[in-house]
Amino acid sequence: YAYDTELEMLYYGSGNPAPWNETMRPGDNKWTMTIWGRDIDTGEAKFGYQKTPHDEWDYAGVNFMMLSEQKDKEGKLRKLLTHPDRNGIVYTLDRTDGTLVSADKIDDTVNVFKKVDLKSGLPVRDPEYGTRMDHLAKDVCPSAMGYHNQGLDSYDPTKELFFMGVNHICMD
Repeated sequence: YAYDTELEMLYYGSGNPAPWNETMRPGDNKWTMTIWGRDIDTGEAKFGYQKTPHDEWDYAGVNFMMLSEQKDKEGKLRKLLTHPDRNGIVYTLDRTDGTLVSADKIDDTVNVFKKVDLKSGLPVRDPEYGTRMDHLAKDVCPSAMGYHNQGLDSYDPTKELFFMGVNHICMD
């Protein structure tokens, strides 16, 4: 969890859907794999951003949420939430309203997604690395352990750098 005392909002992630066998549960499986922003006083959901609709790899998106204030491309200071997910993508949202600011691969070896479409917010999957029952996927990166698991990270506001531990483990 992360808490913004000025906005009085709490941020957290919801886990993956079950069963892990994706063929047995059609659809996006809302609201799994979601970054939530909630009003701390009322509990009202101010936003929910689903990172991995219909998660078929067991990525359980409950990892650390880092809060920072950084300037955007226009030089305006923004309140941001940065979440390195087990799915191999580092997401940055405007934490006031959940607007997706960026979604970048932790590194080039992430292959389950080709990219995240910033307009729709949806990941563009590579079907070669899907886990459907009629297909044996090999060298799926990241593994179910994730490129970033549940370790804690940090942000240095002076250097404007994030520091995080990363796994490089793939799976079949």
